[in-house]
Formats: sequence, C-alpha cells, structure tokens
Amino acid sequence: LASSQRVMAETGAQGIKLEGGVEMADTIRQLTENGIPVLGHIGLLPQKAESRGGFRIQGKDDEGWKQVFEDARAVDEAGAFAIVIEGTVEALAREITEAVSVPTIGIGASPACDGQILVTEDTLGLFSDFTPKFVKRYAELGGVVENAAKAYAEDVHERRFPELVHCFGVPKDKGN
Repeated sequence: LASSQRVMAETGAQGIKLEGGVEMADTIRQLTENGIPVLGHIGLLPQKAESRGGFRIQGKDDEGWKQVFEDARAVDEAGAFAIVIEGTVEALAREITEAVSVPTIGIGASPACDGQILVTEDTLGLFSDFTPKFVKRYAELGGVVENAAKAYAEDVHERRFPELVHCFGVPKDKGN
C-alpha cells in the first residue's frame, strides 16, 4: 500500500497495474479500498512468463480456461476499474467480457473485448526478429530507425554534427 501511494504521489500516475488474478485479489482490494485505482491484468502475464513456462496462450484446456475465468472474476470483485486480458483463446476473452462488470482491454485476446492495446514498437515494425501472431503491423520502421541512427553516429564521428546552426550563440552584449 505504502509503495503504491508513493508511486501515485511522486509520479503523477493515475493508477497501478497489477498482473495476476485470484492470488492478487486481496492486494487489489486493499489498494482500491484506500483510493488507489487498479488496472488488473490476467491471462498471459509478461512479467511472470518465464517462471510459468514462457509466453504461452492461456485457457487452451479446461483447467486453464477455468483458472483465467476465476482470475477475471476475482479481479473484478476486488474492485479493479478495468482488466487487461492477454494471450488467451478468443472465446474465453469473449466470455470474460460478458461476465465482468468492468471494461476489458484485449491484447491477443478477442475483438469482443471493450478495448484493444498493442505494443507500439510491434505495430510500427521496429523489430524484425519476432512478431506475435496477434499483432498487426502498420509500418516497417525498423530499417528507417536503424539508418537514421547510423547516419547520426557517422555525422558525430566525422564531426559534421553539431554544426553552429545547432548551437546557441552568446548575445553580442555578453561577448566582452
């Protein structure tokens, strides 16, 4: 509670995002009861993915489906203002969206979610090594950014940047 209050006070944050469902419900409840808005995050949990066997789609079997659904209910009942549903099968995300009382935000979930979010770098094509299945690329800027960075580095190395037009001059009355 104290660290969340500090984050809110010192950064101007509008809320706290917490990954997890049933196991985070008490924490979410404590925060919301103390006036801290919480955005829940269920399904595939990026900060915990490596400890849970990697980046795997959630809810593919009966047990997984039930767990993610219970997580959604717990986060909703604990007082979160919205729930991010990440990396789940489409029908599960749709069912959750219909069942909870707060908006859902999908990332690799379902068009039935109330909103959508993607990682900007993915949609802009800044990285070519891997693109998640659920990402739609709207541009291929990786090469453009790479070329611009190389040109900048070369200009600095060759002392073509900065030029005097990029510098601040001394006012004439201060030069003596």
